[in-house]
Amino acid sequence: MTSTLKWKNAERILDLLPVLASLLFGILCAFLLKTSSFGQYQVTPFSESTLGSSIGSFANAFYFAILAGIGATVLYVLLKRNKHRLVSFITGFALTAALLLLSIVYLYAVLSEFPIQHLDIIVVSASIVVTAAADYTILMGKRFSSLAVLCIGGGLGTFLGFALPTASTVLILIVLAVYDAYAVYRGAVGKIARNGLDQLRGLSFSFKDVQMGLGDLTFYSMLSGHMLLNFGLTACIASLIGILAGCFVSFRIVEKKGVFPGLPFPIFFGLAAGFMTLLRVPS
Repeated sequence: MTSTLKWKNAERILDLLPVLASLLFGILCAFLLKTSSFGQYQVTPFSESTLGSSIGSFANAFYFAILAGIGATVLYVLLKRNKHRLVSFITGFALTAALLLLSIVYLYAVLSEFPIQHLDIIVVSASIVVTAAADYTILMGKRFSSLAVLCIGGGLGTFLGFALPTASTVLILIVLAVYDAYAVYRGAVGKIARNGLDQLRGLSFSFKDVQMGLGDLTFYSMLSGHMLLNFGLTACIASLIGILAGCFVSFRIVEKKGVFPGLPFPIFFGLAAGFMTLLRVPS
């Protein structure tokens, strides 16, 4: 009995390897942004400086949650009506837009460190090639499609963690973690998951008997990337350990229940572990 339990724990630890790979790729992207001259981007509709930190942060958090809810509902309705071609078009368009954005951001971050003429033309041209290759790999289900999804999750999450201020980042992660719990049990996300996330090619990842949405990977890296960029390597490593611990707990629950939200445990464990490193014990 003890040997069986240990083996199951070992299997669940192996299930963490894709999540770890995505997080490590996100951390590499964070180092690229941290050491480059890349400027800050405004990716939220509400400015904390204009509305006030608290109001702006809450508004951004609920904006993200509403977008997630609308997106999941639209996809569920289309899948229920067997509009698979339209679903493929929507997911393919979203994936292409994300890939093109990330390719431009990270290629510019790397190449801008070198004295290259016509840098903008080179970056855009190379980004189009990278996006086309990644699109083909993922949407056609080629050999390295899972690896591409892991890299997209890590890169996109880090970019969001780079672009967002801390208050908005924390509140967005908390609100989305709470929404994820509701959406899996009561909303469209759970209904889609029970029918198989592989219907959404490019927006999900499968490893052995575990299926995860691209959003889960994205928000894990958003947390660890933000920690590295704003609070340093120690906070980043602590948050990474917290995320992996939360994923381990979630995977064990999935064994029993079949479906379980991917954000609550990893996000809350990761936030707690990361911010605990910032506490100063009085001497």
